[in-house]
Order: sequence, then C-alpha cells, then structure tokens
Amino acid sequence: GIQHPNMIFRYLAVQVIAARAFRSSPVSTTAKGHAFRLNRLATSATATATALHSASTLADSTATGANSACVDEINPLLASWDGEPYNLPPFSKIKTTHFEPALHAAMEAHLSELEAIAASETNDFDSILKAYDRAGGLYSKVGSVYGNYLSSLNTPEMQDVQTAMAPVLSRHRSKTYAIPGLFSKIEMMYNMREEKVSSGEWDTEQSRLAERIYLNFVRQGAKLDSKSKDEYADIQAELAGLQTSFIQNMLKDEETWEMVLSENDMEGCPTDLVSAARQAALDRGHAGEDEYVITLGRSLVEPFLTYSSRRDLREKAFAAWTSRGELSEERDNLAIATQILKLRKRQAELMGYGTFAEFQTADTMAQNPDAVKKLLLNVWERAKESAKRERSCLEEFVAESGETLDGGVMPFDWRYYAEKVRKANYDFDESELKPYLSLDSVTNAIFDVSGKLFGLKYRKVDVQAYHPDVTVYEVRKEEGGEDRLVSLFLADNYARQFKSSGAWMSEYRSQTKNIAPGTDEIEKIPIVSNNNNFAKGSGSTLLSFDDGSTLFHEMGHGHHGMLSDATFGTLASTSVLKDFVELPSQLMEHWFEEPRVLKEHARHHETGEPVPDELIERLKAASVFNEGFATVEYTACALYDMAVHSLSDYDNFDLAEFEKEYLQEIGMVQGIVMRHRPAHFAHLFASSSYAAGYYVYQWAQVLDNDVYAAFEETGDVFDPNTAEKCRKCIYSAGNTEPPQDLFRRFRGREPDVSFMLKNRGLIPK
Repeated sequence: GIQHPNMIFRYLAVQVIAARAFRSSPVSTTAKGHAFRLNRLATSATATATALHSASTLADSTATGANSACVDEINPLLASWDGEPYNLPPFSKIKTTHFEPALHAAMEAHLSELEAIAASETNDFDSILKAYDRAGGLYSKVGSVYGNYLSSLNTPEMQDVQTAMAPVLSRHRSKTYAIPGLFSKIEMMYNMREEKVSSGEWDTEQSRLAERIYLNFVRQGAKLDSKSKDEYADIQAELAGLQTSFIQNMLKDEETWEMVLSENDMEGCPTDLVSAARQAALDRGHAGEDEYVITLGRSLVEPFLTYSSRRDLREKAFAAWTSRGELSEERDNLAIATQILKLRKRQAELMGYGTFAEFQTADTMAQNPDAVKKLLLNVWERAKESAKRERSCLEEFVAESGETLDGGVMPFDWRYYAEKVRKANYDFDESELKPYLSLDSVTNAIFDVSGKLFGLKYRKVDVQAYHPDVTVYEVRKEEGGEDRLVSLFLADNYARQFKSSGAWMSEYRSQTKNIAPGTDEIEKIPIVSNNNNFAKGSGSTLLSFDDGSTLFHEMGHGHHGMLSDATFGTLASTSVLKDFVELPSQLMEHWFEEPRVLKEHARHHETGEPVPDELIERLKAASVFNEGFATVEYTACALYDMAVHSLSDYDNFDLAEFEKEYLQEIGMVQGIVMRHRPAHFAHLFASSSYAAGYYVYQWAQVLDNDVYAAFEETGDVFDPNTAEKCRKCIYSAGNTEPPQDLFRRFRGREPDVSFMLKNRGLIPK
C-alpha cells in the first residue's frame, strides 16, 4: 500500500527490494519475505517487495521526550545507540519482548512530532516539509530492526508479535494522514511549489519533495470525507491482518514440509546438492547416516527438479512446491486472497478508481493498466512461440533416448529434460561451472566490478550482527584526496530456519542529509543489507550461474542504497516508482555475464585455476536456451496479476477456477505453470506493494538492457564517463526527479524495447 512518505512502515510481504522474478536456471530466487519495509515513499518498490517485495529506514533523528527516557535503561531499542559501532542497532541486547513496547512508544513519539508540525505557526519549507521529512526518527529506528527481524530472524515468538502488531501499525499509519491541520499545510506547500521554483527560493528537489508528500497524502485518503476516511482505515487494518496470515501460512508450509530421502534416492544429483540435502537433514533433526532432506526452499527444490533422475520424486516435490499455501486445510490462502481482492476493490472505489489495477498503476511510469498489458502481450506472444519450440526439443530428446513418459513432458519434467538438452545441444553442463563459482569468488567479482564502476572499496570489520552468518563491511571511496565512508554493508547469504526464502535488499538506515542539529554525522551514512538463501556447503559454498546473477542483482539494489545522494530521506535510495526500482538491480547482472569478469574471478575453489575459455564460450552459446520457458513462467504471472486486479466484481469468485480459465484464455504453454500460483503469490497477497505491479521486472528489463547497451556502445563496459553518468542518473538520484526524466538524461531518448527482446532471444540480434 501507499505509506507515510517519510519514515513509516511499508507493509511488504514481498521483500523489497526483490530478487529477480524469473530466470531459467535451477536456483532462481524470488522476493518472498514477510517484513515491513521502512521506505519513505509509498510507491517505492521494493521490498522488496516488494518487498516486495524488508526494512529500511531514514537516518535516526535523536529521540527525545518522556516516551523514550523512561525505558531507555531496559529497552535497547529505545536507548541511544551512540555507543554502538557506526550507531548500528545493539543486536546482542535485543530480545523479542522488546519490540511491542518499543513500537508503541515510537508510534506515540511519531504522532507527537507530526502534531507539532500541524500546530506550527510558521508556514515555510523548513517548518513543514523539511520537518516532515525528518519526523519519526524513533519510529524509523525501531521499525528498521523489527522489519529486518521479520524477514531474517522470524522465530515463532516474532511471528506472534507480527500477528499482534500488524493491525496496530496499520491504524497508526492511517492516523499519520489524519492529523487535523497537517494536510492543509502540505497542500499549501504543494500549491506554491512552481512559484517558489520560479522565484529561485526553492530548488527542483524541494519542489519534488512537496509533490511526493502531497501525492502520498492524497493516495492515502486525505481528501476523503470523515466517514470514507474511517472506512479506508478499516480496510487498511483488515488488509494488514489478512496479508500477515497469508505469508505466515505460506512460511509454515515451507518450514514443515520435507521429503526425507536416502542417498540412493539422490540419484543424478550433483555432489554439492547431495551435500546441501544432507545438511538440510541435519538442520531438521534427521541425524541418521543415510538421511537426506529436500525442503521447499528454492535453493534445494529447483536443483532437485533439474537433476534428479527419479521422476516419481520430482513429481512429489513439484506438487508440494506449487501448492504452498494450500498444503493444509487449516491454512486456506485462497480464501484469504479472495477477501484481499474484495477489500482492494473497495479501496480503489473510495479513491475514485474503477479497479485496483487502475489505482495502483496511476503513480507509476506505466500510468495505466493498458500500457502494462501492451508490453506484456508483446512479450507473451513471442515467448509462447519460443517455449513451444523448446518443448519440441525436449520431446525429441525423450523420443531419441527411447524413454516413454506417461502424459508426455509434464511440468515436473521440464527442468530435468531442459538440462539434458542443454548438455546435448550445447555441451554445457552447469555442474562443470559450479566449482569455479564459489561464494567467495563471486563476492570478490562483485566488489571488483563495484570498484571499477564507482570507485567503491570494501573492508570487512569485526562487528557483531544479528546472526553469526552475517558479515559486516565498511564501504569507502577516495574523493578529493579523502578516504570517505560511503556506507555500511551487511551480507547475509545463507539459508536457515526462520529466515524468509528468496533474496532481497533492505536497509537499517537510509541515506539523508536532513538530520537534526547536533546529530552525529554518521546518521547520514546508510546501512544496507543484502539477503540471500544459498545452501551452505560443508567446505566452499558453490553457486550456480543463476545464484551468481542473484548476488549481482541484489548488489545492484545495494548500490541504489549505498550510492544515494539525496538531500531528503523521503526521496533517497530505493524510494522510487516501483517500475523503476528493478533497473539498478537488473542492470548489475549484466557485468556478471561479461567474459572478462568471469575470466578474472571464476576460479576453481580447490586449485585456483581460472575458468577455461571454452567453458565460458559454451555458457554463452547456451545462454538463451530455455528463455522461452522462463519468460512464459514469469509473464503468465504478470498477466494474471493485472487481470485478477482488473475485475470489477468478486461476488461468488473462485480464485482457483479463475487461474485455470485465465491461463486457458491466454494460451498457456503445455508443461509450464505460473512461477507463483495464487496460494503462494506473496508479491500479490502478502502485501499490496507488488499487487497489480508484478509487471515491473519486465518493465525494468526494457530499461536495463537499453542502459547496458550504452556501455557496450563505447567499446568498454567499464567506460568511466558512462559509469559516472549511470551513477548520477540511475543509482544516486533516488526519487529527486521523475524516472522518465532520469532515463532520458542518461540515454538521450525514450527507452527502446528491442534490446530486451534481442537479449532474451525473442527476436534475432
């Protein structure tokens, strides 16, 4: 949903900033966290997903007053963090029981600060907009930790807190938009912005701040009558509870389902997958010598579907994986999702829109559902033809091998035979590449690319985080002879119990220059966290190529946070329109595909030998194989999302039947299912952030392929002039300008879809 544009909780079940929505290789991660995201602009995506898709925060303004003073000594969330390294949260002191009282105290302080703005007798930029941008420091500070724990350390006790607090926090958010006299001051600033810019009193960023804050108030119902405001608040609170139930049901299925196997049952699986399944067995209490476990975590189940020669076990794993959210009669996510759709429809009606899709897209680059559908259908028809050709290749391989498949190539067969065809036609076996892609080597590659493009240097520091798996880095840059601290970076890379599946970027503190007088300057420095779910190896953790791309993808989001250079936190970092937020992340993936990067950093984890040139060539030759499958799997979800949110009536609505009928209507390719089926489509139903917005990954693909082409056109993908222009227009600007203007400034024209279509093999190069 649309949130307080400064420091208010974003209800993201989609961990924003989200991982890639689709890839063709085995370990494709998605953003499925269930945390709040503290992002200042309601429309900014990601939690990140989403969330979207994940917690982020503005700099912590010093919390003052009795609200925090009385509990400073006993609640570390409300105490000063000045004694902690870099003013990081006091992780070692935080207990689950601290969150509820801290959140209540922070909410009270937040409302007091907003009421003070509304009561101010001075009506100028500093007393209204600048103060509003800074308000809620304690709320933001506490919420950043709370949101991150909900995604990275969500124990049963934390889930109880989440269930209790979701409607409370929603009510608080509604209150922040309904403080008497506050909106009238915001509207006054909005109405005078053009005059102030023309006179030179304001710069364009100040004008943009007025515009974005005003728009958020309007989209949160500030212009509704009192009765409608109350109804809108009720809807938001009910949605918060339903969305929390949806994600907790899905996570419960993922946490409890398992397939216990013997070593013989792992036939066909590479050694690293066997090792990961053995580790999963130990983690789940299966200590027998011949016990291996496949869970519903993507890093285990997708490789199993790709390599296991046991068709019966592939079918069993696939059936459970695609039925998350409906594995137990006690956890009926389809009923929850249907109720969510009804509430969203009413929400849109209150705001003057016919459908929720119209309401959601109104504040995006796309601007309306028709523009979204135009792009998706353009890709869909091409992708279907590509996927049908791929299916024919699979069927030919099966026939030539003398196999007989009951029912033909089924959805649980596709990945397995696609890998066989890839090896047969392109002589490329991903298991050959994995030994060269240790987590350490790919991390070094990311840091090197970051340094070559943006001059960033990473230094590991000995600081305790919330879990032993987390590594903390200083990120520094030399500028004007000064070695400047740019950011803190937390890398949380391994899958574990009570951690959301998928991959995401979040923040404990977002970049800002608008801090209160007397505040420590460290509060201007962002604290960025990247989160992945790689299966931890007993020795080196080996990644698939897709895993490596995920690491680069999340680092693209990380750069969006670390390189942010906005004056106001409301406009900083990832607080951008949701169909722009995946541009920085997807753009970064391109450098991982560069042969020179692989040649320098892909080294055998045992011998240190560089990856052979011929293996890189085979990888490149096979790169677009199965892209039809991947694109269909994703685009079907995006089309479904827009269709289900474009309905005007949900009476007697059957969500499962709608899925079946709609996929038949658009001609879903035989043997492929939606990447996210409704009962576990967290992007849509665990928050409102990516609802009627799942298309953003494909929209951003048009942009990222076009931007990378600008680097290629120079003859040097590390061209310093292009990199600096990219930093200014893509990574540092945040929401200080409309994204369309930023893209045009970088490229000198409107986006060209042909680069994306060519790179996905959907039209000839």
